[in-house]
Amino acid sequence: MSGRRARPAIVPERGGAAHRAVGGGQLKVHVLATAAAVGAVATGTLTALLPGSPASADPTAPAEEGYSPVLAASAGVLRPSGPMKGMTPLETMQPVAYALDGGEDASATEQRVALVEKAGRLAAQLADLHAQEQRSQLAQARTAALIQAGGLDGWIAQALQIMGLPQNMAPGVKRIIMNESGGNPNAVNTWDSNALRGTPSRGLMQTIPSTFRTYVHPDLAGRPISDPVANITAGVRYMIDRYGMDTVRAGGRSSGNGNYLGY
Repeated sequence: MSGRRARPAIVPERGGAAHRAVGGGQLKVHVLATAAAVGAVATGTLTALLPGSPASADPTAPAEEGYSPVLAASAGVLRPSGPMKGMTPLETMQPVAYALDGGEDASATEQRVALVEKAGRLAAQLADLHAQEQRSQLAQARTAALIQAGGLDGWIAQALQIMGLPQNMAPGVKRIIMNESGGNPNAVNTWDSNALRGTPSRGLMQTIPSTFRTYVHPDLAGRPISDPVANITAGVRYMIDRYGMDTVRAGGRSSGNGNYLGY
């Protein structure tokens, strides 16, 4: 023994490389490499921190000057096999749209209700028109029957029909006739002022000849003053011209006591 303390043998690493204490500069490389690896895991990307060590380096390549196996290993493990592609959602994951718009549903309901109401109104109008037509046909049938039967009611009905006046005026016309002539188409007034002037009133409506010629309906102008239908048309048209339709419908003029006043 020489007295010198023997140096400890250097135990080789499993890979054959000698185990050495990491120096200050190499410690920095390892720290940076570890930080890069952690950043790559967090971001999915890798940035080379040392010159000459690209991200595509093969981690199994032999060590060279300035080359970090840790950084290269990290690059090899974290490097994607190909370009990153955008994620395409599966068809089964697509959202499904349903027509659940409450506003549109309410609008459609309102339209349907409006159509139903309109149909109801039209049906009511049609029913009313049908009823009116039936009433008109019945009235025409009654008028035709009165005319065919003749007599005072028939003459009045025919005169109103010729003049185009409503048949509901018949009661008023009849009241005037009964007060003027008692329903006699040949009646002649021999005592009033017209008779004293030589132009006595004649017929159902007791018209003087000049009044008859002026107011008789044109379709009956060729008939004599004693013709019951022609005389009615002349007397009614004269009263309408002088006193209005309402006076005829009311059965002539009346006093405050309700007594008939001649025209």
